Amino acid sequence: MTTIYTTSGGSLVINVRRSESRDAHQIMKLFTSNTSTMFGRINVLYLLERANLSVTVENEKNEVIAHAAFLDYPNVEAVKQNNWEPWLYSYAHSTKCTPLNTLFLHLFVAKPDYAIGCAKEIVRTVFNAVRELHYLILSIQKKVTLDPSLYNLFVPMPQFKKTDSVQYSAFICYRHDYVPVLHIRKARIEDHDDVTPIFNKQTDTLRAIYGEYFLAELMDAQDEMNHAAVCEVNSSAVGFMSVCSEVNITLLNECFDLRPFHGLRKGPPKKDEEPLPKTEEKPAKTTSSSHTEDNADGQKEVSDKVEIVKLPDDVIAIQETEEGAEIASISKDIEPSNVFCIQLFCIDEKYESRSQDFLPYIFGLYPDRDFCVITVPHVVPEFPLLKDFFRAVPYSRTTIPQELYVTHRKGLLKSFMVRLATHNDTNGIENLVQTLDLQHSILTNVNIYNRCRRDSDGTKLQAIVAEVLTEIVGIAIIRNEENIEYIRSHYNIENFIYFNHHQREEHGHLYHFALNPIFHHYTRHFLKEILRMTFKSCLYYPVYPKLSQHKMNSPHAHSLTSALHYLVPVRRRRQIIYPLDELGINAPSKRVTQDKPKYALNHINRKLTLEPKVTVNSRIVVVGASEVGISFLETLVFCPHLRFNNITFISTCGLPGIHSNPVCRRFQVRSHSYDHYDYTLMSLQSWVNVVIGKMIGIDRAAKHVLITGDTKVPYEHLILCTGQQYQIPCPTGVDVKELLTNQDVTVDPNQQFTEKIPSNLFILNNHGECENALHWLKRRSVNTKGNIIVYGNTIDAYITLNTILSFGIEGSSVYLVKPPTSSNISCFNNSVIETAVEEALRNANVSVHSNCLLAQWNDGKIHSHINVSSFTTDSQPLSLRCSAFFNFDKKKVDYDAFSAINKACLVFDGKLVIDSNFHTNDITVRAAGPLTKFSRRYYADEWSHANFNSKEVGFQLAAIMLHLFDPTLEQVTEPPAELDQLIPMYTESKVKECILPGGYYYLHISKPGIMNCLDTQKTQPEYGREIITGSVKTGNYFEIHLNQYSLVESITCLSLTPLPLSNYMCLYGQHERLLNNLCSRFDEGLISDLYSYLREPWCLPIYHDRFMDFKQEVRQIVESKKANVIAPIEEMIRQIAEGESLVPENTKTFLETHFEQDGYQKLIERSLLNYLNYNRYHLPMFAWPGIV
Repeated sequence: MTTIYTTSGGSLVINVRRSESRDAHQIMKLFTSNTSTMFGRINVLYLLERANLSVTVENEKNEVIAHAAFLDYPNVEAVKQNNWEPWLYSYAHSTKCTPLNTLFLHLFVAKPDYAIGCAKEIVRTVFNAVRELHYLILSIQKKVTLDPSLYNLFVPMPQFKKTDSVQYSAFICYRHDYVPVLHIRKARIEDHDDVTPIFNKQTDTLRAIYGEYFLAELMDAQDEMNHAAVCEVNSSAVGFMSVCSEVNITLLNECFDLRPFHGLRKGPPKKDEEPLPKTEEKPAKTTSSSHTEDNADGQKEVSDKVEIVKLPDDVIAIQETEEGAEIASISKDIEPSNVFCIQLFCIDEKYESRSQDFLPYIFGLYPDRDFCVITVPHVVPEFPLLKDFFRAVPYSRTTIPQELYVTHRKGLLKSFMVRLATHNDTNGIENLVQTLDLQHSILTNVNIYNRCRRDSDGTKLQAIVAEVLTEIVGIAIIRNEENIEYIRSHYNIENFIYFNHHQREEHGHLYHFALNPIFHHYTRHFLKEILRMTFKSCLYYPVYPKLSQHKMNSPHAHSLTSALHYLVPVRRRRQIIYPLDELGINAPSKRVTQDKPKYALNHINRKLTLEPKVTVNSRIVVVGASEVGISFLETLVFCPHLRFNNITFISTCGLPGIHSNPVCRRFQVRSHSYDHYDYTLMSLQSWVNVVIGKMIGIDRAAKHVLITGDTKVPYEHLILCTGQQYQIPCPTGVDVKELLTNQDVTVDPNQQFTEKIPSNLFILNNHGECENALHWLKRRSVNTKGNIIVYGNTIDAYITLNTILSFGIEGSSVYLVKPPTSSNISCFNNSVIETAVEEALRNANVSVHSNCLLAQWNDGKIHSHINVSSFTTDSQPLSLRCSAFFNFDKKKVDYDAFSAINKACLVFDGKLVIDSNFHTNDITVRAAGPLTKFSRRYYADEWSHANFNSKEVGFQLAAIMLHLFDPTLEQVTEPPAELDQLIPMYTESKVKECILPGGYYYLHISKPGIMNCLDTQKTQPEYGREIITGSVKTGNYFEIHLNQYSLVESITCLSLTPLPLSNYMCLYGQHERLLNNLCSRFDEGLISDLYSYLREPWCLPIYHDRFMDFKQEVRQIVESKKANVIAPIEEMIRQIAEGESLVPENTKTFLETHFEQDGYQKLIERSLLNYLNYNRYHLPMFAWPGIV
């Protein structure tokens, strides 16, 4: 907040922020006749889409009182945006203006009384926001008078050279008049009194350790190795920096990947030196977002580190970064240090945007050193000084609690020029990319560009280079994006752009990108210039899943760009499953419905080029590959304005979905929170460090997780979401020869199996275990000897039976053995489904035994192979020959996870105990999912996260944690005691989908909560009603349960044909009237088959991913108060329902009359037409205004 003064002498508190599209209406109200005279005709929404930086000023009532828009080219029609320099250089005082340090004012509007004060504050804010910016240019037609509010800000630029057909005057605003470059000098002892208050405001640690005058001692102890500098404003020191040339390079090289910087030592590596092998890793397998697989060809990705390129020998030397590659030997005795470090740094908050002004001075203190480094604790937010530094990538086993940032002397050069490539640049590009795996692809594209500017299919191709002092330091290859319809329909790009304001040819596809690492801080400027030089407004960069090493020439083989963190990841969109044959010519375009290779999409546009992300270096460790953990990761990763550098994911088999064959679905029920392709469309491995291993310990004092292989993973925030797994069954050990029954056996639920695990015992919890089972079944289908026992009464047991039978294995050799259960509710909780499955098992000759308790394997003599399995029952014991034993008894918390949690003294009461905010008894350790239970103080022992949708639980966990990192959100304080007495409730549906014996496709969508017996529920008066069509015998059973409010509460399908699952999931929670008057049509006998009914075109808008947004919009219309109405119609309905208002006639007729007369009907109809029109590429089967 800032205070400005009005022309009448009053004052006003204002806030300056980036503009948003919702400001457009208020901005237009600020237009005057002079606005169009100065700036021409302006489409505000269009300008907001195109502006590199738009700034809005609002008062304390959030009313917009001023606005300014800045672009990287002038608003002169006759001047091309990619070549404005010749025109500008025809004016005086313009020779220092470059695309790096110049922006052009395209619009300024303000309320007259506040215009002068707002204009000054906008200029000051813009100069603070863009560090490299030194000049603001305003161009207006000649003979047009400059607005008084801008007259004192911009000074005229005399034109000494006439430009044909350009009749414009130019004005310039200088940085030094508002946010001047700071004066840096050597620190003196008399600066101590100025600097100490600034330093003490940030930390008291050093003063407590070294005493009150440690800064004075630093200033006094300066020598050739140690220096101190201050920045000075009005003869007063406002910032301090201490630097030293003694750096422990050996330690830094052990902890961070400094090979791109030749280990911070002098001289290039010598060719005749013997290579040293890469440091050997311990058994725990780890991968990192900094060293993940390339998006197409196995090249190692560098998501937040540099693109490995060859640089001039006098600058830097590079080796390959592939795992297992050898690095050149660096002789510590021969090659001296080439680095100095920043020891201490502080600056007044008012001037911190100019922190970079220290760098030229401190590099001048060490003329023989090329690198400067600084280490920063992980929990410290990234400050402006670090914008000129490059974050060094830590090795996966590093436990040092610091981030290392590196910058190079030549990175201070401002002669960073971006232009279209020419034929003469070929040699420079070759030198730049010669160590890249995809160098051949890059050079081939450069040659095609030089030759014909188009690739083989006619798509326009452009090559752009970055140049510093005649040296090529960057290369980018882009194409026109020809699949923009597919991208729009499959990805939420409209979260970032107004699609209709961008021409088709303005969408570009970023194919290759490489930039010298010492100029990494110019990445955002490079991207901005690419857009300007190529006349693009948007760039898209896909990340494909890993392909084989031999597919370098694949069209999917994009070189992974070091600019990835400057792009924003774009969320996927849920797709409608269309009945294409029935729609015929009314079906969507093939550009929308075509099946393309899946990829994750990243994006940047003109608006984002000057919008920096907030960097979060806090180490967040997520343990467990459950859907809760994946949802948590997805929510953090897809925050467009945040950049998480240190998210680590620990799992025994890595991230889900990295395998080409989703075999787990053949043994486990699917919840459809994520399907196999969703993981490809997210590409979490591009953003998350992945450690493959199992958690075996938690050291809360040292804040690290211990995993198998004696690997330590440090954390600031630990998220436990390991869930529950099927465990090795532990036989009771009773001798079945004694003819004991279940009543005679005592079962210890906490007993663990400690013997050697039999080779033919299958416990299926992850991809690897499921794949092993599949391989065994394939071999077993050839060799038909022996019985297969499936032990359990969960739905996964039935899925596995179907998989076994699908291999052609005789049902007579398959046994389903069900253990006793304390609940009278089956896994289906539906007698119709149970009957159908039992009938299918009988038809397949599968033997089913109920209430059987596992007693012994091999008559108590456990070997490496199970030959006989014995069970006690309610009557006679059961013994079966066994060639394979599949266990699907109830899931439990993994013993290793329990042991780690218990030894860490986290409260465990059957499950890990948490509060309503996911906290355990350690504030830095949170947990979610089936692993957890709520504290007993909530008196809700029956409720846990297992009762709810896992994806929603993970999202809510991330939403709570984002308050710790996101400066745009309010910091969360502890809730009042009275509000912390209730557990959180979640609303999204729970889904079960699988293939059951008999080849039945089964789907059950239900309300989250505690499962109760369905037969008991039906006896309740508030149960509602059921609508059922088809039967299990004909393979088209469909049941919809409507609650007492006529809302869809559950859906059960059993079909012999595949189901459009995502469509049916959209029906949950909808009112039956919305489903084309479902009840009345069913009662009239008009619906004989719900499958056919729900394929009709009328229901497709309900399946659309933006339908809930449309419903919310309608709700807002109904809740809104119109000018000629006393109260909103929603309030009127409430008053009638509660008896506060009497209606003199039929209530329905009364409300319908008011609904139409008050204008609500027209508003809703208009909203509906807008919804269909805007989404017509998905819903072309509907007419919209303009075609009727």
